Order: sequence, then C-alpha cells, then structure tokens
Amino acid sequence: MNEVSLEGSLTDPVSFSPAPAGLRELLPPLTKHEALTESARCLMCFDAPCTHACPTHIDIPRFIKKISSGNLLGSARTILDANLLGATCARVCPVQELCEGACVLGAEHKPIAIGRLQRYAMDYLYSNRIDIFHPAPSTGKKVAIVGAGPAGLSCAGELAKFGHSVTLFERRELGGGLSTYGIIVLREPVEVALAEVAMVKRLGVRVETGKEVGIDPSFEELRKKFQAVFLSVGLGNTPPLGIPGEEYVLDGLQYIEQSKRAPSELRVGQNVIVIGAGNTAIDCATIARRLGAERVTMLYRRTEHEMTAYPHEYDFVKREGVSFWFLAQPIRVLNEKGVVQGLECVRMSLGDPDKSGRPSPRSIPGSTLVLPADQIVKAIGQHKPSLASLLSLETENGFIHVNHDFETSSPGIFAGGDCIRSRGSASTVMAVQDGKLAARSIHQRLVNHG
Repeated sequence: MNEVSLEGSLTDPVSFSPAPAGLRELLPPLTKHEALTESARCLMCFDAPCTHACPTHIDIPRFIKKISSGNLLGSARTILDANLLGATCARVCPVQELCEGACVLGAEHKPIAIGRLQRYAMDYLYSNRIDIFHPAPSTGKKVAIVGAGPAGLSCAGELAKFGHSVTLFERRELGGGLSTYGIIVLREPVEVALAEVAMVKRLGVRVETGKEVGIDPSFEELRKKFQAVFLSVGLGNTPPLGIPGEEYVLDGLQYIEQSKRAPSELRVGQNVIVIGAGNTAIDCATIARRLGAERVTMLYRRTEHEMTAYPHEYDFVKREGVSFWFLAQPIRVLNEKGVVQGLECVRMSLGDPDKSGRPSPRSIPGSTLVLPADQIVKAIGQHKPSLASLLSLETENGFIHVNHDFETSSPGIFAGGDCIRSRGSASTVMAVQDGKLAARSIHQRLVNHG
C-alpha cells in the first residue's frame, strides 16, 4: 500500500518541512495481508453498535466486508458516502471511545481495528488518485462558507454534490483547519489534510485563501452575493493566563504548528512544563518529549479525573515518559533577563461544581511551590468565536446557537463545528457530521425557497 501523496495545495509554495523521525505517523499502514486478516475477524453485526457509535454513521460492517472481498473502491465509497473526510477521521478519531469502543468483540477479545481499516481503504483511494464523486450539474444557487476546517470542507463538498455553487473563504494560506495546522504529525500528516482539500476543490468548490471575512469580503457583500452562508470558524486564540511573566510562555497551538512547518527551527527546552490537560496539551508534551526534552511535566489545576483529554491519550503520554503535577495552578513565571527559570504555582483543592459541571479549584493559602523549567507552553483551551458578537448572533455559553437545522438566529446564516459546541467534547468527526447535516438543511432551503 502506497502512502498518501500530496495532491496539491491552495497556495504554492507553502513550506512544510518533512517531519523528523520522532514525529512521523505513529501507526504504519496495514499491509494487504494484515487488512484481509483483520477484516475477516469482523462479525458483520446486524444493526451494528459500531455504526451507531460513529457520529457520521458510516456503515462499518459494509466497508469492512468490501475490504475482505478485495473491493477497496467500494469500501472507500461506503466511507465517503457518510464522511467526506474519511482519511482524516481514520487517523484522528478517538476510535477507542467511539466505533472500536462499541465493538462487540471488545468485551472478551480485541476489538476490530476499524480506524486502521478505514485508513487502508482511504489510502488506496488517494494513492491511486481516484475520485469517487464528480461535480454535479449547476443549480444556479450560491453558498458561501467561512472557514476551511473539517465542518466547512464537509459542508462545501456535500453542497457541491447537490450542484450548488460554493465559495469557501479561509483566512489562512491553506485549508484544513486544525488538521493542517494544529494536529500533531504523529497522528495526521499534513499531506492527508491537504489531499482532502484538493478533493473538495475537484468537486467544483472555489477556495479563496487569505480572506478575512468581515473585512475582505464584508458580511454585507456575502449576504448580497450568496443565498446562504455557513460559518465554520472554529474557535479563537488561546486565552491568557493572566500571570506575571506570561510573555515568556509559548502558545500551544503555535508550538504544534511550528513542529509541522519547520521542526528543525523549533526550540525545545530540556525541562518543559505544559500547562493544561486536554488533547492539545498532550500533543505539546509529546512534541517536547520526542524532540529531545529530558523532562516534560503537565500541570493541571484539577485531578486526572477531570482531565478533558481522552483516557487513551492520557495513557499514551504517560508511556512517553511525561510526568504530571495535579492540583496546582501557575501564578508567576520566573525568569532572569528573559530566560525562563521556573514556574511558581499554588496548590489547589476542589470545591463545588462550577458551570462546566466539574469541581471548582480553590487555592490553598500559603502553599506556593516552584517547579524548575526552561520552557513553558500553555494549552488551556481557546476563546469563543468572535463572529457571534460581530454578527449579533444568539449564543449559548459563548458559542454560536443553532437550531436543529444548524441555522443561527439570523435567517440564512448557518453554523457548525467547534464554534457551536456548547456542550460535550468537540472533535473532527463531529464537525464533519455538522457540515454534512447543515448542507442538507441548506439544500432543502434553497430547493424549497430559492
């Protein structure tokens, strides 16, 4: 099986250096023999639990059955019918919590390697440059999509399959969102994300990069030119810690992006502290550890029971040799002439649940301690979408509020992805499903109301 090849980018040239050995894709592709052997283990359950557990409801037994019979093209079609970003999701989905976690073989045996089998079918498609879908006859209807992350790409591709004219506006120089810039190469190479962007373009979607919607073009221009608008803007920057010396703390998303763009230029300390306990924080700790840090410590103000990272990611990073300081909160970065020396923290205790439903951390007077460090990285979440206030959209806990059709409080403006995820955890596969369902709602609106 060939590796996925880069099938083009949105702007040329864009510099992404080859990943160093320690950050290359963690799992190798399955061989033909491995894929056939693994697919033969599937029980082909009726009303399969794995399909129900998949947010995009891929017919998993069907695509696995086609692999076992050697019909890789049919397998890939089954996947893409439900999930246009099947290659990305095969790699970054928390399958342990979703499809594989629901596998009936998991109780007493090893669950089917659904993610790796999905990757096998999708790699076949992209390495052979096969297009399953093609541009449909034009309906004459125009839709604007703001943001080329998973939700935006999914929505754009589905609308193009209906025959609508879609223009996708992306403020950065490449599409793909976090798949391109913010997911560690260990999990997904940049080439995979860009191959999917190229596939959506071949469906007839026009992608305009370097476009900050609200400035160029303005929202007034979008509303005049397009019959519908879909917002897939994700979330904003990492919020500040609000402590003295914060200017010497590195942003986690930028840390990951630098590890993808030019890893040889990324300075990694010998004693690194990562503030946060989500999946992004784990990626930052993994980068530091694999690029040479002698000691990496993750700092979190609650306990391991309140971590937002997936349990399997927590287990992974512990095996990488990363240590943890729980129930501690940073209060000051120690430095000498701009060189980080350590992080002053205060010990915490847990009180009553806060708005997130988790116990609220409270500082313990007189319990300060200093953790030595020569590099500090923060990965403490992201700001809520600013477009909501700019467009005067109704919000819920700071996220854009949508109805069951993914329409916002402003008629004709739809939204999906992380920017609407006011409850539960956000993920790539959920964003893809948002985009798919929103595309169906937009299509019905255009067909019924013009």
